[in-house]
Amino acid sequence: MTRPRSGCAHSGRKGTVAVGSRTNVVKLIRVYKEYRRGGSQVIAVDDVSLEVLDGEFCAIMGPSGCGKSTLLNLIGGIDRPTRGEIILGNQSTAKFQDKDWTRIRRHEIGFVFQAFHLIPGLTAEENVGLPLLLGGVRGEEVQYRVAESLDAVGLSSRCRHRPAELSGGEQQRVALARALVHHPRLLLADEPTGNLDSVTGDEVISLLRDLPRRGGQTVIMVTHSEAAAKNADCVYTMKDGRVHGLIRPNQIGDHLI
Repeated sequence: MTRPRSGCAHSGRKGTVAVGSRTNVVKLIRVYKEYRRGGSQVIAVDDVSLEVLDGEFCAIMGPSGCGKSTLLNLIGGIDRPTRGEIILGNQSTAKFQDKDWTRIRRHEIGFVFQAFHLIPGLTAEENVGLPLLLGGVRGEEVQYRVAESLDAVGLSSRCRHRPAELSGGEQQRVALARALVHHPRLLLADEPTGNLDSVTGDEVISLLRDLPRRGGQTVIMVTHSEAAAKNADCVYTMKDGRVHGLIRPNQIGDHLI
């Protein structure tokens, strides 16, 4: 689904920006993902083309089982498309090997999941610092970036607490800090409010919404929540593996998905 490039303006959290002046961070061209289940073929992602612009908070909205999490995993290289092409920045991933995806995920992409995936035996600061250590960063640089990341999500005072000592919302904010600690260009969030109450979920969405303004990240969030999607700059609607439309957040109530 190609975005209009002329005669159109995009109104985001940072003000009105001409769409034609911004570049794609993510572009999907006729992407499919097919599985074999027993003797049957399952098409999880069905001929999806879309674009996400630099500095945009984009939601992909649809019911459970529609393929949106699979689509996010394809964008992040956790899974590979059966057919089609995924372009990150100006680089095609068609010939990427495992080592290429590992490099991209360590430096260019951050992930936030519905399940927080924190390591129980590590403190908040140790969980946040782990991606840096795996990427070869050491010493004071790790300390500085961990402190910076925890401060950005408002958890400096809880840095030495382990996950069991934190609320669900605090655990998700630690997961967000971990996703941001290596300063990725792209953040992928899979149902980030799914395990949270509405108030705590609103706090997490507020943090995600502010990332393009504060850190320059592009954010792609998949969700079934209308309330969460209404905070995005744009919304792709998805059903039965297919993307059905690109709408403005204020149009959500007018579209059945």
